[in-house]
Amino acid sequence: MGQTIAVVIPCYCVHSQMLPLIQEIGPEVDWIIVVDDACPEESGRYVRENCSDRRVIVLQNEINLGVGGSVLNGYACALRLGADIVVKLDGDGQMDPRWIKYLVRPILDGRADYAKGNRFFNVGGLRSMPRVRLVGNAVLSFFSKISSGYWTLFDPTNGYTAISALTLALLPLEKISQRYFFESDMLFRLGIVRACVVDVPMDAIYAGEKSNLAITRIMCPFLLKHVTNTCKRITLNYFLRDFSLASIELVAGTCSVLFGTAFGAYKWVESIRTGITASTGTVMLAALPIILGVQFLLSFLAFDIGSTPNMAIHRFLQDVRKPEKKNGSAI
Repeated sequence: MGQTIAVVIPCYCVHSQMLPLIQEIGPEVDWIIVVDDACPEESGRYVRENCSDRRVIVLQNEINLGVGGSVLNGYACALRLGADIVVKLDGDGQMDPRWIKYLVRPILDGRADYAKGNRFFNVGGLRSMPRVRLVGNAVLSFFSKISSGYWTLFDPTNGYTAISALTLALLPLEKISQRYFFESDMLFRLGIVRACVVDVPMDAIYAGEKSNLAITRIMCPFLLKHVTNTCKRITLNYFLRDFSLASIELVAGTCSVLFGTAFGAYKWVESIRTGITASTGTVMLAALPIILGVQFLLSFLAFDIGSTPNMAIHRFLQDVRKPEKKNGSAI
């Protein structure tokens, strides 16, 4: 393909799937980085002792860092090796390695900086996905759109991803969430640097493998993190790095809705307490700011959706020397 590709595989309690998974990774991949996240099954040692593939490099976490921390360690190793594209592939057997060549294609063609799988494209293939995951992914996808600014993306918890090394070097890896929020936080960080992200349709694979991610357990923490990232993104993009008509619409819309709601609630409570029906003018004074505020907020939302990054930035960084090749350090 002309560019070197590294695959990062975080492993935790996936002892039985590792060797078959590695065997299915095609010749287009130059390095296979297995990260043992303090696995009680010693998956890393098992791979090191039983795998003869010369592309395999095994990293060992001294303590459990979570999927995000393991992937970040793998990313750093891939950057030190000088990889041009880094793919993240889970070790639980739910991601078909044959899709790697399709996942990296948008990056090779210069159309994207980051590509991720989307299991919801083929509706017929979703029959094998548990219903709780269907509902959970729908909810999380909506909040991920708001927090990241990538309004056309879906399936944010899909960990089958590929990223340009030049784009990866722009991200503050030390600030990215190290647990299950890793994929969603990556989208947020990519949105901050205005990277182009695309979905790659792929089939959902659920053949009895046990996933360590429980949608019901992580739903509330994820929503709180999405709210935090949304506030950060809007503050940075609309008030610190830029100030436009959309910024004014957001402030005017928010203030109008809050004023109309507070004033209307106050007059409603007062009307109940005194038994005097509010006048038409009073009702309009409460309703009009809410109506105008909603219109301002819808206009801001339309602007935000229209400003979704659609141009790959790594094409403009081709002549920039990678940090890891300059000083031998990934970050």
